[in-house]
Amino acid sequence: MKKVLLIKCAVVALLSFSNLTYADLHIQRWQNEGVDVDVVKIDQPQNLRLFLNDNQTHQPLAKFQAVAKQLKRCEKLLFAMNAGMYHADYSPVGLYIEAARQQQKLNTVKQAYGNFHLQPNGVLAWNRHHSLITKTEDYQKLNFNAEYATQSGPMLVIDGQINPNFLKDSDSLKIRNAVGIKDQSLYFVISRNAVSFYQFAQFFQQQLKVQNALYLDGSISSAYIPQLKRSDSLFHLGPMVAYIDQQNCSTE
Repeated sequence: MKKVLLIKCAVVALLSFSNLTYADLHIQRWQNEGVDVDVVKIDQPQNLRLFLNDNQTHQPLAKFQAVAKQLKRCEKLLFAMNAGMYHADYSPVGLYIEAARQQQKLNTVKQAYGNFHLQPNGVLAWNRHHSLITKTEDYQKLNFNAEYATQSGPMLVIDGQINPNFLKDSDSLKIRNAVGIKDQSLYFVISRNAVSFYQFAQFFQQQLKVQNALYLDGSISSAYIPQLKRSDSLFHLGPMVAYIDQQNCSTE
């Protein structure tokens, strides 16, 4: 696989973005009057993984730098983001599957405190051939052979429509991150400015035109995107999603 680095700049109405392609990642910085976000698009899930605990000590990794240390010498961390809500001990609140091993079962509680339980919540899951984002109740009915899965909430976009529980004029503004899906491409998005649930969902619906989008977290939202000179390390994190470049590894 050849590395390709492309840089393009454009201005369309109030929206400006720069687009970088590196290996199989497509990275954009979007800005308009209300939203300033970093977007990482992943077309193929083969090199996308979830990380939670150290392979040797079984203690929480908590930081992107610790994820990088879990990799083989031939592998390289190209992107990472916090990937689901967690308890004080960093264990996932909901479903968590890593390398085809379920470490936390699906959480079907509907009435409880916190954003995770705002309805409907949902699941991001993938294997080498297929990715999906769906409501928890729908995922429960599927027989999906997930290699990786994380549950969070609430759903931001459901079948192309903004979650009807969001208020257009909400004054609850936070740095937030989420993931959307369109035609099997995953869009991981983190805001640079504080936004409401509705504003964030509207970006996924109107700009990215995704079918479904799932909120991952707020306030502690963090990302490692070296192509944008971004390496957040302020917070300790639970589940983390990471894209690993393996092109220097032997295929023998």
